[in-house]
Amino acid sequence: MHDVKRRRFRIATVAALALIAAIVWIPKAAAGQAAAPRTPWGAPDLNGIWSHGTATPLERPEEQGDRELLTDAEIAEVNAAQRSTEGVGARRVVWWERSLSDGRTAMIVDPPNGRIPYSEAGLERVRARPGQTSEGPEGRSPQERCISYGIPRLGGPYSQNIHIAQTPDHVLLLFEMVHEFRIIPLDGRPHLPGHVRQWLGDSRGHWEGDTLVVETTNFSPAQWFRGLSQGGMRLVERFTRVDEDTVSYAVTFEDPDLWTQPWTATILMPPTEGDMFEFACHEGNTGMTATLEIARLEEAQAEGTR
Repeated sequence: MHDVKRRRFRIATVAALALIAAIVWIPKAAAGQAAAPRTPWGAPDLNGIWSHGTATPLERPEEQGDRELLTDAEIAEVNAAQRSTEGVGARRVVWWERSLSDGRTAMIVDPPNGRIPYSEAGLERVRARPGQTSEGPEGRSPQERCISYGIPRLGGPYSQNIHIAQTPDHVLLLFEMVHEFRIIPLDGRPHLPGHVRQWLGDSRGHWEGDTLVVETTNFSPAQWFRGLSQGGMRLVERFTRVDEDTVSYAVTFEDPDLWTQPWTATILMPPTEGDMFEFACHEGNTGMTATLEIARLEEAQAEGTR
C-alpha cells in the first residue's frame, strides 16, 4: 500500500510540474515536503548522481489522443513489460536499466498535444534524412562510433545517470553514457563566437530564483537529435531541486527552421542507487567492428567470391 501511495504521489507531482511547465516554469516543493537542500554558499544544491531514465515516451502516441495520464492498469502493463525477461530483450535484462513509467503519456508538456511541432521544412528534413550505411565507420551514428551521445538526455536504454557537481561559479554535468561532460560557467560571460561549434554546444548558466537555467547554442552541425542536425538549435534547460529525492528537469527546444514553435519536455530525476561506472565505449566497441565485418562478408557473398 505504501508503494502504491508513493507512486501515485510521484505521478501527481509530475503532472503538477508538467502543468506548471506548460505555463511558466516555476517548480516548488510540494506541501508537506522538506525544503530542498542548499550549498554552503546558499545556492540550491544540485550535487549528486541523478537518473534520467523513464519508460515514458518523448511524444504522446497517437492512440492516446489528448490523455495526459495513464490509468493504473496501463502503468502496471508498461512496468511489467519493462521488468520482463521474456522476448527479444531477455538477454539484456541483466544489464539494461529498465526504467519504469512515471504515469504520463509523454514527456512533452508544450504543446499540449504532447507532440513535436514540426514545420513543413522540418518534416521534409525528417523524410529526407539519409539512413545509416556500413560502407565505413563514417556511415554510422556518432553514438555508435563512441564520439558523442549528444544532449539532452531524456530516458535511454542504460547508463541513464548524470553526476552534477557545483561551485559558486560553475556547474559540471558528467554523463555516464559515453562519459561526456559539460562545464557550465555561471559568471555571465558571453557565448563563444558563432563559428566555434562543439558536439555538446556552448552552454551558459544563471540562476532564476531556485532554478538553474542553462542556455546552449553553437552545436556542431554533425550532432543530431532524433535524426535532425542540431546546428541551428538553441536549448534552454531548467534544473530545480524540488526536495531531498528529486531534481526536476525541463528542456525547451528552439529552431524556427525545424519547428513551428519552441517545445518543452520535462522529467523528474531521482537519485541513482550506487555509483556511476566507466563507459569504455572505444575500448570495447566490438559492435562497430562486427557491423563492418558482416557488411564486407555480405558484399563478398553477393559477388560470389565466397
